[in-house]
Parts: sequence; structure tokens; C-alpha cells
Amino acid sequence: MRRVTPFEGPLKLQGFNNLTKALSFNLYDFVVARNEEEKQSYVQYIQQRFNAQKVTEVLEGICNIIEANVLAVSDQDYDPWGASSMVLMSDLKGGQGTSMHMDKSHICAHTYPDFQAGRQVCSFRIDIDIATCGEISPLKALNYMFEAFDADLAVIDYVVRGFTRDSEGRRIFMDHELNSIQDYISPQFLENFHSVDLVLGSENIWQTKMLRTNLNVDEYFLEPKKVSEDEKNKYMERIKNQMRGLLYMWPE
Repeated sequence: MRRVTPFEGPLKLQGFNNLTKALSFNLYDFVVARNEEEKQSYVQYIQQRFNAQKVTEVLEGICNIIEANVLAVSDQDYDPWGASSMVLMSDLKGGQGTSMHMDKSHICAHTYPDFQAGRQVCSFRIDIDIATCGEISPLKALNYMFEAFDADLAVIDYVVRGFTRDSEGRRIFMDHELNSIQDYISPQFLENFHSVDLVLGSENIWQTKMLRTNLNVDEYFLEPKKVSEDEKNKYMERIKNQMRGLLYMWPE
């Protein structure tokens, strides 16, 4: 477990913005593991690429994107697999001779590999939750997260809660326009997915589900040259069934 505290002493809060913007980014990645050897190879890959330190690096990258300062970090690897990380961050404004304003926020991430015995389709899921206050916009980090992870399926939820006040003291429940989460995702990512939106604008709730449609078959096999075309077709149907099942929440 790592802990980092770069600031000493308490930080003064002035003009605090009570609007809370929460972004939940759930991502799934799939691979075919036809036998125990291939499964263990995938397990090792996941443990190396998505261990706690690597996940923390991604979260710190998100802080960079949304222009937030890292206050503290705590991360943990689990036995036999899986990892968690949490970053406490702030949006600090001001400088010499000016008052300091802090919008306190945090990011947490958890990984959920699924290597169940007897199954030949393994999956990796990571959940990233960003809770911010004030002017920080977590939506700005979406493209970075698509770059950082291989996404076969993504479920993105965005909720704004609480209220702030304008200069005349009136309550404000939303401080930015938003029609769809897709507006914040680059076209180069969107073109590879079938996307479905749920918009409850009056409740400040948005959701976008994204299912990859542009599939590079060989990327789903650890040793594609050793797999016949017939086998690839058979396994890809299983992959697609898993993806659709998770998208529409079908029981197995």
C-alpha cells in the first residue's frame, strides 16, 4: 500500500461549490483461453498490466487531464488477483496574494478479473469512479480512459447532485450544458462502437452504453496462429454472446 501526502497542514476553504459531479466508467475486456496454460498466461498479463501501481498511474493521469492536484494515494493488490486504488485530489486556484479555493474530489478504481474454471472466455473489468466538486469536469477524462484501456464494452454513468448558488444567491443545480455523454468522446472511439444513451436531463442523470462492433479477431486469442478459422468463428460467437449478455444484463 502506498500513501502520498504532498501538502503539509490544513488547506483553507473559501467560496466552496457544493455541486457534486460523479462519473462512473465500467469497462470490460475479453479474451479466449482454451486451456489452463492460456488462462494462466492471461492471468499473468492482467497482473502485470493492471496491478495496483499501474492502475494508480492511470488515476494520476486522470488528475492531470482534469487539472487536479493529487493530495494522497492509497492502492492495494489482492491475492489471488485484482487491485484497488484511491486518489484524493483537489482543484487548487489562486496564488501569491490571492485567496485559495479548493474543490475536494476523489477517484477510486477496482479491477475484477473473471477466470472461472471450465470457461474458455475470460474477462477483465475495471470500474473507475470519479467524484468531483466545483469546476472540475470528470467528463474531460473519457478519451484518456479509452486510450488507457482496451474496451470491448463500456458503461458510463454521469450524475450531478447537490446545488451551488449564483452571484444573486439563487440555487443552481447544473453549471454546464450536457445533451449526451457521447459529446465528450472522440469520434475515433465512437466509430468502433454501437452506443445507446439514457438521458434523464430533468434529474441530471446520463448513461451511455458502448458495445464494440469493429472486432479484430486475432486480438482475442493469445496465440492466434495456432487456432483454425473454424475455431476462431466458434469462439468469437461466445465472445459476442458474453458482450451482449453484459450489455443487456442477461443471465447466463
